[in-house]
Order: sequence, then structure tokens, then C-alpha cells
Amino acid sequence: MQFGVFYEHQIPRPWHRGGEHRLFKEALEQVELADRLGIEYAWEVEHHFLEEYSHSSAPEVFLAACSQRTKKIRLGHGIVQMPPHFNHPARVAERIATLDLVSDGRVEWGTGESSARQELEGFRINYMEKRDMWMEATRETAKMMCMEPYPGYQGKYFSMPHRNVVPKPLQTPHPPLWVACSNRDTIRLAARLGIGALTFAFVDPSEAKYWVDEYYTTFKNECEPLGRAVNPNVAMVTGFMCHEDSQVAVERGLEGFHFFGYALAHYYITGTHVPGRFDIWDDFKKKGPSIGGPTGGIGNPDEVRANLEKFEAMGVDQVIFIQQAGNNRHEHICESLELFAEHVLPNFKARHAARQQRKAEELAPYIDAAMQRMPALPQLDPVPPVDAYPVVMQKMGATITDETVGQKLAGSVAGALT
Repeated sequence: MQFGVFYEHQIPRPWHRGGEHRLFKEALEQVELADRLGIEYAWEVEHHFLEEYSHSSAPEVFLAACSQRTKKIRLGHGIVQMPPHFNHPARVAERIATLDLVSDGRVEWGTGESSARQELEGFRINYMEKRDMWMEATRETAKMMCMEPYPGYQGKYFSMPHRNVVPKPLQTPHPPLWVACSNRDTIRLAARLGIGALTFAFVDPSEAKYWVDEYYTTFKNECEPLGRAVNPNVAMVTGFMCHEDSQVAVERGLEGFHFFGYALAHYYITGTHVPGRFDIWDDFKKKGPSIGGPTGGIGNPDEVRANLEKFEAMGVDQVIFIQQAGNNRHEHICESLELFAEHVLPNFKARHAARQQRKAEELAPYIDAAMQRMPALPQLDPVPPVDAYPVVMQKMGATITDETVGQKLAGSVAGALT
């Protein structure tokens, strides 16, 4: 089993001038430390307008900065918002490929659609159509990364003419594809589509077995890939803070983990939000849960190891730590990562290669079968030329002057190009 660190860039109120700057700089230092310690993944979300809960609206910028401060750690979009009103599919393909190039092929392409009204309606996205938007955009973005040229698309949620989308990613046909999963239905969907499942439901180890077994059973029997490759993996998110003294770990980390869940519920389920005014942290302190005992990755090294071994035994491929949450302190996060790397991580690394080999051998025939079911790429032959505007106007018999350029671009030329 492997491990990742996870970033929402949470900053509870009140924050002051320089607070967000410090938050991002500390997160970069934490990812750099995680890389040195041998942690395998760093995941960064994309959210918009979810103040306090997530100030991470441009993950590609943060991950690009991480790429230049690290050497081995995989850089995960956890996730890219795929409905086209968030991000045009061609722009996603360009950004993912560019990040893959500057990171020497270390990108994990996580995808999602959001369920928060603050986000969706902020970009005029219909809640009832977001799943279909995600499906259409993700399928076409994957094609853009591996076709020369992309033949164009006339769809329900976006359309574009044929273009060669550049650059192409270093990983072929594209970086490993994931989707955010908040329940068993989306985990089954991920398996059917051959996509890694990023599970954000905070399940306990005993429940994880059913999720994992169902994912791999579905993958083996029903997979029809959405992308141009398959990525059969299950990753789960949990809280994290490690200290030699279990009670200190709880005092340092559990409140932040609880705030993470409280703020998530505020935006996605229970809350009424006043943008720029409502104080979620204050509301949490008034109503939030009291601190209890160790949970997830929160506790002393022995407790953390024992709990994570349960996830490993249930077949989870990766555990992702929420350590930057609430008002958790930077120095405590760094101390916790170092303690984990010294006392817990080596046991899992020692077992990982053999486990991966067994998994690869078991899944090989099912992966081959899934790839056989993958739809063929559409062909564009011959590839139509695309004239520059003046060439178009010349072909239409127009005289090329400043005046006619403006008139033609505003009128008949625009019509001729559609």
C-alpha cells in the first residue's frame, strides 16, 4: 500500500493579510518534505468560492510549483473539475500535458464534477446535468491527449473543430485517470469505466472491504474504458497526525479533521452560506464535535500502523492523509510526517513491490479484455486545412483593408468559419 498527502488549502476565519501566502508556502514545504521522506503522492483539489474550506482554485499552479521542488512524488489533481463551464476540455488537456512535461511524467489525472451549489451555480452549471458533462468532457479530453489531430466534436455540452492539441503528455496515452467517489454507486461507476477511485467518504477499514471488493469485481466483469487506458486502483482519504504520545496527536489533529468534515457538510449538505460574511470556523466551534480518541491516521506510531494495516488487508491501494485541515500547525504536520516516515512507512514499502506484482498478474487478463472493449478512435482523413482570416477573405473576394477585415470578421467570415 502507498500513501499520499492531501491539500484543500484550508484557512479558517479570521485570516489576515499574508495568511493565504503563508498557507501556500507552508504547503509547498510540506510536499517537499513528503518527497524527501518517500511518501508517494501529493494530491491537490480544485474548488471555487468555498471560503475557509478550500482556497485551492488553481491546483495546476500549485502542482507546477511542487514539481520543481520535488523529484519522485507523484502529483495528483484530486481533482480537476471537468464540466466544460469550469474548464474547457482542450484547456484541461493542455494543462495536464504541460504539468506532465515539467514534472518528468509524474502527473495523476483526477477528475470530478462537484456537488456544491456555491461552485456549480457560480459557473452556471445545471446540477442535474453535471454527471453527463463530466463523462463527455473526460472522454474527449483523453482523446485530445493522444490524437494528432483531434478530429473535433459536436456534443451536448461542448463543441470544437478539429485541432491538434499541444503539447502532448510525457506519459502515454495520458496520465493515470481517477474520479472522485463519495459513495458506492460512484465507486462502481469508476470500476465500470476503468478509472481509479478517489474515495472521500472516510470509511473505516471494515467497511472498506466491501467497497474494494465491489470495485474490483465490477472492474473484472464490466469494464468499458472511458479513457484510453485503465487505472484499477482504490485510494481512500483519512485524517492524519502522528505523535509518540497518542493524546498529543489527538489534540493536534482531530479538531482539524472534524472541521474538514464540518465545512464540507456546510457547503454540500447542511449549510446556508453568506459569501464573504459567514464564519464557518465560529459556527463549528459553537456546534462542532468534541475531541474524542484516535481515528484514521491520528495517534501514536503503533496505533497508526495498526489502523493502516487494516486498510492494507482489505485491499486498499493507497491511503491519502488529510493533515492540512482546520488550524493544524505547520510544524506539527512536518513533525508528524517525519515520525510516520521513520516508524510506519518502511513496513509498508517493504511489502509493496510483491503485492503490486501479485495484483498485476491477477488483473492482466481482465485488463486485456477491457482494452479490447475500448471504442476505436475516430479517424479524420484527409485532415481539412484551416485558413488564416485574410486567406478566407481573399477566397471570398474581399479586399483586405482594415475596414473590410473588421466587417468580414464581424459578419460573413464568422459565419463561413462555423
